[in-house]
Amino acid sequence: MSKALVRTDFNFPEQVNVYHGKVRDVYYIGEDLLVMIATDRISAFDVVLPKGIPYKGQVLNQIASKFLDATSDIVPNWKLATPDPMVTVGLKCEGFRVEMIIRGYLTGSAWREYQAGNRVICGVAIPDGMKENQRFPAPIITPTTKADEGHDENISREEIIAQGIVSEEDYEQMERYTYALFQRGSEMAAEKGLILVDTKYEFGKKDGKIYLIDEIHTPDSSRYFYAEGYEEKFLKGEPQKQLSKEFVRQWLMDNGFMGKAGQQVPEMTDAYVESVSERYIELYEHIVGEKFVKANADDVAVRIEKNINHFLQK
Repeated sequence: MSKALVRTDFNFPEQVNVYHGKVRDVYYIGEDLLVMIATDRISAFDVVLPKGIPYKGQVLNQIASKFLDATSDIVPNWKLATPDPMVTVGLKCEGFRVEMIIRGYLTGSAWREYQAGNRVICGVAIPDGMKENQRFPAPIITPTTKADEGHDENISREEIIAQGIVSEEDYEQMERYTYALFQRGSEMAAEKGLILVDTKYEFGKKDGKIYLIDEIHTPDSSRYFYAEGYEEKFLKGEPQKQLSKEFVRQWLMDNGFMGKAGQQVPEMTDAYVESVSERYIELYEHIVGEKFVKANADDVAVRIEKNINHFLQK
């Protein structure tokens, strides 16, 4: 289990800054480049769990890389290269302070709000009489503010524009991109026998142009259902078979943890960590439709540093 990369502390040529996020470590190189390392850290309920998950970073980075390439005709994105299975190098953009969450189905936190009696989520009206995991008549966008630490907060389109967080023109462009990306992601999922249930996109700006940034369509940023059996399970009110990080959240909730003050993260045994690693690999193979090839994990940090330095020297 020691093969998980949970921390990086590199110093690259022309490095000007480093940001350690919940899951990703981002190195700023010169004025224009970002080196983003997908570590094996895992977070849930905005809490980084105490143990890393081997190969999780590789899974997320490679899925995101494939989907960035597959959607570059819709919106320009930040990616320039993937010099290592856990690394993407790309353009430094000024990120917008919102995440564009788009939902095709009523599930997860939206369902929990709906159950509590809320019929308006982020300024979007939800019809009465809906059931868990039911498809919306059309996908809805429920944005959140982007928090550096702690919880992202729900916010409406109107509030974002009124508060000047994003200009109306830029927000409308981000909306168009979000709907188009979700449509493409849904079509690609359907080819693999999956349903893209909900996901989030982040955008940034460089030289006056909007770019898609960060990861897309990974099991950490998205929820997938298996298409086969969806209708039957929905009609019976049974839980859907899904591909996402939700199984980790469910395990935490079953063990009395939802990230609230005073709650303890349950013990992550080696067997549990191994099972999560296997689930992430399974997610990769279903979402991408290819066999997952494990990168050499004997000394992950050394490998990553060597590959990044080699790329930067070019």
